[in-house]
Amino acid sequence: MGWCCSGICGALALLALLCPLRERGCWGLNPSSGDVEKSPHSDPDPWGALHRHKRSWVWNQFFVLEEFTGNEPLYVGKLHSDVDKGDGKVKYVLSGEGSTSIFTIDENTGDIHATKRLDREAQAYYTLQAQAVDRVTNIPVEPRSEFVVKVQDINDNEPKFLDGPYLAGVPEMSPLGTMVVQVAATDADDPTYGNSARVVYSIIHGQPYFSVEPKTGVIRTALPNMDRETRDQYVLVIQAKDMVGQMGGLSGTTSVTVTLTDVNDNPPRFTHKNYQYTVPESLPVQSVVAKIRAADEDIGSNAEMDYRIMDGDGPGMFNITTDENTQDGVIILLKPLDFETKSSFFLRIEATNRNIDSNFLSAGPFSDTTSVRVTVDDVNEPPVFSTPLGKMVVSEDARVGTSIGRVSAHDPDTSNNAIRYSIDRNTDLERFFNVDALSGVISTAKPLDREANLIHNLTVFAIDSQDPTQIGKGIALITVQDINDNAPVFAIDYETILCENAMPGQVIQTVSAVDKDELLSGHRFYFALAAPVAGNLNFTLRDNKDNTASVLTKRGGFRRREQPVYRLPVLIVDSGSPALSSTNTLFVRVCDCDSDSVALSCGAVAYTATGLSTGALVAILGCIITLLGKTPCPVER
Repeated sequence: MGWCCSGICGALALLALLCPLRERGCWGLNPSSGDVEKSPHSDPDPWGALHRHKRSWVWNQFFVLEEFTGNEPLYVGKLHSDVDKGDGKVKYVLSGEGSTSIFTIDENTGDIHATKRLDREAQAYYTLQAQAVDRVTNIPVEPRSEFVVKVQDINDNEPKFLDGPYLAGVPEMSPLGTMVVQVAATDADDPTYGNSARVVYSIIHGQPYFSVEPKTGVIRTALPNMDRETRDQYVLVIQAKDMVGQMGGLSGTTSVTVTLTDVNDNPPRFTHKNYQYTVPESLPVQSVVAKIRAADEDIGSNAEMDYRIMDGDGPGMFNITTDENTQDGVIILLKPLDFETKSSFFLRIEATNRNIDSNFLSAGPFSDTTSVRVTVDDVNEPPVFSTPLGKMVVSEDARVGTSIGRVSAHDPDTSNNAIRYSIDRNTDLERFFNVDALSGVISTAKPLDREANLIHNLTVFAIDSQDPTQIGKGIALITVQDINDNAPVFAIDYETILCENAMPGQVIQTVSAVDKDELLSGHRFYFALAAPVAGNLNFTLRDNKDNTASVLTKRGGFRRREQPVYRLPVLIVDSGSPALSSTNTLFVRVCDCDSDSVALSCGAVAYTATGLSTGALVAILGCIITLLGKTPCPVER
């Protein structure tokens, strides 16, 4: 079986006739055996073993031009078998890829046609199988053979930038030829056939600033020292053309947006060499006095700067910091201003770039200086006390009208107006004190009691006589000195118990005293029994000389039936000058106690006519009733 393709079919037919019919074929046969070289995919053919015919194969591959647009089916080639004697007994059958949808075969002549337009980029090869069969029996007259139809490429695809459009950046002031970005275009045509897929690059828009390497697509700067501050963005149009750029080639374009990134090539510069600001003298400390700014054409970290006060008068009065958001220099007040002391200040300030690029040091110092004058405006200020806190002392026995001390304030303004004084009565609700409106002398207005109020904290107003809205405030801290005007008393209300079984000389109570006064040397108390009972036969008192005293029994045999309670007057004397004393009564209760001197019952005992207590009579009566009822008698406890 043989193949013919288009115009060379006649030559192929002639070549087929020249091949010996039963020796070996021109193509597709094993030269050593003379048999048809079967495709590894050929089906086993039992008829091939029974009918071994040597055939003349003249072609094993057909070529079809893609995108053929003729009106008639495209002739691909011709199949012919040596068995075919031209008598119509042989029929040709085609199978494989596209054998019914794309390719057809004339079963009589073996002519193959393509019925559809082919696209190499969709499928470049078609593998088909051909076979000659007996027309009547459909029995193969020779084994099935395989051949390939290759779709021949034409330049029907333009280059495409699959990654475009591009965004790129390059530092400003870059040297000539600095690489910016590499672009790449792809062409779907056959790269192994002709120049259809061989692409070259050119720049359509973007000159003279940038260039592109024709073969690699690398874009480079074409001018040195491009300045971002003049122009920061360029849009390039890059073309890729196939056929090595020759006429008739197809092309595609893409855009490349190139942004010049900033470098620190501009120093900061103050727009003025002198600045002047005015602030009131009442401006609080840590307030902003002024904001100045050195202009820097750079951006981001390249525009960051630090400020400092180089010199000037008023050291320590001001400080300057950088506002990180605006890069302003913020001048801060560190100390209170006083127009009457100093009415203006002069400062020399320097601004320096924080991040300096050593590549541009030749451009000059990346710093600048300016002068700032701060003028202080006079403000009507409230009077000021010479001493904000005045400490005074007065005795608690001072008579009404006694002068304690004096407060003093002055008008800080140049007018030096007269001052009037008054007491803030919210700090002296009971009006213990007065202040002289003109002199500022503070005196007592009521008797004082240290024990009621030791310290008086007065707020004194100083009022500008010409502007009553201007009020200064001072503090007068008055301490009341103690005098010995309180007698000592028992420290607590004592509950003294005396057991009936107490022995003579037994301590039944230890007492102490307190005194509201506070003597500088401390208290010393003296104890004694008051004169009416000093010689009594029951108790005595011993001064322990440590501000305590002990009460002792003089005898034993105390009976609560005889006297349940004793009243013992105790005299206490302090060590003040003059000394004060008081008599305090100690109540001693007689109790029935156990062997450990723990009181069981105290107080008076009730008696009946027979001398028996009511409880005893009730117990006896209970026994009588019980005896009548023959039950045990209850026992009194």
